[in-house]
Amino acid sequence: MTQVDKNGTESTIERQGLQFGYWVPNVSGGLVVSKIPQRTDWTPEYNVKLAQIAEEAGYSHALTQIRFMGGYGAEYQHESVTFSQHLLAHTKKLKVIAAILPGPWNPTLAAKQIASIDHYSGGRIAVNVVSGWFKTEFTAINQPWLEHAERYRRSEEFIKVLRGIWTAPESFTFHGNFYQYNQYPLRPQPLQKPGPEIFQGGNSADARGMAARVSDLLLLNGQKTIADFQELIEDTKRRAIEEGREGAVRFGVNAFVIVRDTEEEALAVWRDIVGQADTEAVAGFQKEVKQAGASAGDGKGMWAKSGIEDLVQYNDGFKSKLIGTPRQVADRILLFRSLGIDFVLTAFLHFQEEVEQFGKQVLPLVREGEREGRGLDAEHEISISGHIYA
Repeated sequence: MTQVDKNGTESTIERQGLQFGYWVPNVSGGLVVSKIPQRTDWTPEYNVKLAQIAEEAGYSHALTQIRFMGGYGAEYQHESVTFSQHLLAHTKKLKVIAAILPGPWNPTLAAKQIASIDHYSGGRIAVNVVSGWFKTEFTAINQPWLEHAERYRRSEEFIKVLRGIWTAPESFTFHGNFYQYNQYPLRPQPLQKPGPEIFQGGNSADARGMAARVSDLLLLNGQKTIADFQELIEDTKRRAIEEGREGAVRFGVNAFVIVRDTEEEALAVWRDIVGQADTEAVAGFQKEVKQAGASAGDGKGMWAKSGIEDLVQYNDGFKSKLIGTPRQVADRILLFRSLGIDFVLTAFLHFQEEVEQFGKQVLPLVREGEREGRGLDAEHEISISGHIYA
């Protein structure tokens, strides 16, 4: 892969292998809004075992969820940062991404918490800065609800503050629209230099612009077509170049994974999940997210084009179509890699068993493909799997 800097000098960048993460089920109800039986649990005990299975299976990351109140199938929730610390204490290699929500969280507290946990864990904490979609939650805890563009402006400033606090040689001074600091010194600063990885989600122009300016990885929801993925990725890359950050932003995709011996068996599971959807909860979730994304200026906010069937899985994970045999799922993951995806964030119906299965049946096929040079030529990968996204 060749990169050209502003002086016209070419350099070669070696493409790294795909990384894999999973959604931590630290909220009740699993990752689908369905009444289908699930062998997934939100308890600390279940999640410690899951983290250990994922680590052994070849996962690099786990992402904890943040909710301050129940709703839409997630009636009970453990707090994300402390839960992340708990998982880190019971694993050796896994990096845990703690979701943080500006508004309820002050960046001073977040910077201090994450810096300390970085030391406790030997440099294995990261953050996912969530701009927010749950207006009812903000109202319940008496937090101002900002409209779409303002939420992303606040999140961007939040990240600037985090990075500033974590890296300032002596002390941090900042005067923004949302946060103010006067010679604040953080000691100790994080173990990771220049600081823990910062993830964010979003499909809108506001999200892409924020990612281009300040984030390390942009997590995309599932998309209907290859062209949709390409448009979001290429536009963000262009924006990053304009900000002097070429190559600084990586890309992830949300995917709900169903791997079975045959494609028909996998599709039957998907049909069962959707067929047993909690329709009242899905409708409520749809109302919240449509409001949250409707004010995106370009009409491409998360869930802007999602129907009821899509919303049975929170992050449009069915659209990524990792539903099939191990070979089919591996081929589609390699297609994502060829489009510029670096990180696949997975969710499952029965987490412990299926994370283990994914590690044994799918990851070896992906790694074999990478060794053979696959996942670099989009035209070739589209010829293999592209029809499924038509």
